[in-house]
Amino acid sequence: MNALKDELAAVAARVVVEEGLDYGAAKRRAAKQLGLPARTQLPDNTALELAVEDYLAVFCADTQPAELRALRELALQWMERLTAFRPHIAGAVWHGTATRRSDIYLQLFCDDPKSAEISLIDLGVAFEPRRVMGLHGEDVDALSVHAYCRPLDEHVGVHLLVYDLDDLRGALRADARGRRPRGDAAALRALLQETST
Repeated sequence: MNALKDELAAVAARVVVEEGLDYGAAKRRAAKQLGLPARTQLPDNTALELAVEDYLAVFCADTQPAELRALRELALQWMERLTAFRPHIAGAVWHGTATRRSDIYLQLFCDDPKSAEISLIDLGVAFEPRRVMGLHGEDVDALSVHAYCRPLDEHVGVHLLVYDLDDLRGALRADARGRRPRGDAAALRALLQETST
């Protein structure tokens, strides 16, 4: 059973890196590619993230660090634009497994949930509103933007997930690997500083 989960994680990791799919979709695609039944137990996200790290180290070591840096710099620009909403970065760009196929996920913690939307309108930023699963499994507003990333010479999806200010309290607990699951602009700046030395 462990060998099968490892194989599933390896196939899903390739899909995450090469196609930019999220973990859930990548695991389902991997199971389908391997011809496994729908009820097959899939690897958890921690196992998949470790497989993604392995895949990056073997197949993308020459390109991924620069792509990650470009995405982190773009994320920081957006965080600085939206500083009034206490932005925190999460996902692959924060954890260091992003490639040029990855989107940026910023979580905004607002006194008034509509204020972020109004701010984007005031800034003249076109966005697509939608509902996505939030921190605690509930639906939250997400404002999706296509932002140009000069170092990559392409547009990147920037997704702004809008939370109430009260949600920030529990949002900084460590994840299963003991890491902070998200970081503020100062933490992202520190990561960028670490990788530039």
